[in-house]
Amino acid sequence: MTIFGERRIRVILGCVGFGSYALLLALEIASENGEISVFEFSQDAATLLLTIASAVGVALLVQRMQTQHEESMALMKQLEIARDEGEGWRSKVQAALIGIKAEMERQFHRWGMTAAEQDVGLLILKGLSHKEIATLRGTSEATVRQQAQAIYKKSKMPGKTAFCAYFLEDLFAPGMTNGNSGTDRSERHLNGRDAGLQA
Repeated sequence: MTIFGERRIRVILGCVGFGSYALLLALEIASENGEISVFEFSQDAATLLLTIASAVGVALLVQRMQTQHEESMALMKQLEIARDEGEGWRSKVQAALIGIKAEMERQFHRWGMTAAEQDVGLLILKGLSHKEIATLRGTSEATVRQQAQAIYKKSKMPGKTAFCAYFLEDLFAPGMTNGNSGTDRSERHLNGRDAGLQA
């Protein structure tokens, strides 16, 4: 219910209350068979006023409760819609993440990485340090460092930054496509490194 609607209802209730008060007061005066004192008139007028005001107050309270109920129902509906949309978005993202991980694993396989190197590669992409990876995998930091060097060598990447950028750069570069240069991304990273060295 809009604010304009609430104000209109309040005005209507006020007019009805005032009209009822005036009508009942006139009937009260007309029903008196003799002279009425100012005190009695004031007393009757106050009684009628309190009665009408109470009735109007109850009507306004009921109207306000109805408005709050409608607002609550609308809010619940909006929350339900947002929840459904959020579930759909999470489902889409989850499906995309599964697809990305599967494609990463295929790329690791194309590079000829072992299962251990693939695990280390995924952990590197998550941003973990060699020490953290070693702790998670229950190996030494030196072993993880050797596996990381093997990963960079097989992928033809100069280091961790280029390796991560190979998979992540297109996620944060609007308008970029995988085939926009006609070359493999590992070659593009190597070309970029060579250009930087020449500069």
